[in-house]
Amino acid sequence: MRVLIVDDERPARDKLRLLLEREPGIEILGESPDGDAAVRDIEQLAPEVVFLDIRMPKRDGFSVIEAVALERMPLVVFVTAHDEHALRAFEVHAVDYLLKPFTAKRLHDVLERIHERLASRDHRNVALQLQRAIEALESRRGSLRRLVVEARPQREILLPIERIDLIRAQKNYVELHTAEGRFLRRGTLTELERRLDPELFVRISRSEIVRLDAVREMQPWFHGDYRVLLANGTTLTWTRRYRARRDDL
Repeated sequence: MRVLIVDDERPARDKLRLLLEREPGIEILGESPDGDAAVRDIEQLAPEVVFLDIRMPKRDGFSVIEAVALERMPLVVFVTAHDEHALRAFEVHAVDYLLKPFTAKRLHDVLERIHERLASRDHRNVALQLQRAIEALESRRGSLRRLVVEARPQREILLPIERIDLIRAQKNYVELHTAEGRFLRRGTLTELERRLDPELFVRISRSEIVRLDAVREMQPWFHGDYRVLLANGTTLTWTRRYRARRDDL
């Protein structure tokens, strides 16, 4: 089993390396001291398993996954300090984790499950479990910070919500407009609206939500409606009905 250790704390990396070296059949490819190094090492070293610290400065564990992309990620074992929301999300969606401080026995049990997953080669299912666990975790912590979206056929990415300018309903999907392009996500606009921070996003019509920081100008229009001009030049209509919902703006 080819593994990579990712943690910004040297003592934590040393402990995990020591325990892994006691296990048979483990090849430690290296240690990444931060998220940027982790992205580089995952792409260059191609580990089968990554022991990934969640809380790291600048680029955290989820940002590492975002940069690499879900379908290219190796199997992930999240390493975290006590976080009941994280543990619940991981347990429900069968994602492996190590709770600091962990024991040799706990690590051994996790490695046993990893061996089984590698033998099954069901990486698509593993990516789906990882995706659902991350979203469940962020939902439990409050408003969403990232969304899993379809980038193209057979590819999904974690999209930070601050990149989204406009969200439109498209039948059984929502279409997310960003400076980099458009992405699809299965679900309804109403479901997504409930999970977005109202300080950052506002629903302006039955079929559209905008990020407030993407708005350049608002102009009074007819019958209580408003014209909304986005920084990218897009012109939208904020209807009277939805305008009445946000008297703070």
